[in-house]
Amino acid sequence: MDALGKLGINGPFLLSQIVNFLILFGVLSIFLWRPLTQQLDKRRQMLEQEKEDAEALAKARANIEVERASVLEKARGEAETIIAEARGQANALIDKTTQEARQEADATLADARQAAEEERNRTLGEMRGQIATLAIAAAQKVVGETLDEQRQRALVESFFSGVREGRVEVLPERVERAEGPVTVTSALPLTEQQKSVVRQELTSRLGEGVDLTFRVDPQILGGLVIRVGDRVMDGSAAGQLERLHQSLT
Repeated sequence: MDALGKLGINGPFLLSQIVNFLILFGVLSIFLWRPLTQQLDKRRQMLEQEKEDAEALAKARANIEVERASVLEKARGEAETIIAEARGQANALIDKTTQEARQEADATLADARQAAEEERNRTLGEMRGQIATLAIAAAQKVVGETLDEQRQRALVESFFSGVREGRVEVLPERVERAEGPVTVTSALPLTEQQKSVVRQELTSRLGEGVDLTFRVDPQILGGLVIRVGDRVMDGSAAGQLERLHQSLT
């Protein structure tokens, strides 16, 4: 104390100040520093938690973006598939409608052609007598004499039908059987009796089961044109005139 006194320091006062400082430090440590450090620790933990939450949120957001992109890509693929299927169905419907329309038009055209052919054949059949009369008159002028009516009509009938005395003139004695249908074309519609003669002649030469079709084509003028498979037997008046023309030129 004397040494402190010599230095001008009040020892008891200094001691009391030190004691007061220690007391104040203890009080501050207990009531201020500890809560402050606890608050700082809490703040640090909160910041660390916020950082972790932010990282988790960023990761979740990235995952959401990835999932969103995946969902969008999947939805885009499904949409493209649906559009492709719809386009395919639309094209198929268009093709089907077009094909049905084409088939309907073809059927209508075929019906019209068949009706026109039937009408032409009916008209030619009705004119058969008039044509025969004109042919007889022309024959009389060429021959210069009058034939009896029965003989005249027989000649005209054989000219147009290609059938004379119960026989098909254009058919040879032997006809080779060929694959495919048989088509008989005449200038005028054949009578049922004439068709029967032609059918019997072809059956006797080609055998049973002949797929026979009769056609009418006024352009052949008279006689018959018979097609058996790829073979054509032309006994028409037009064919004879053409062959005569070729022989003269």
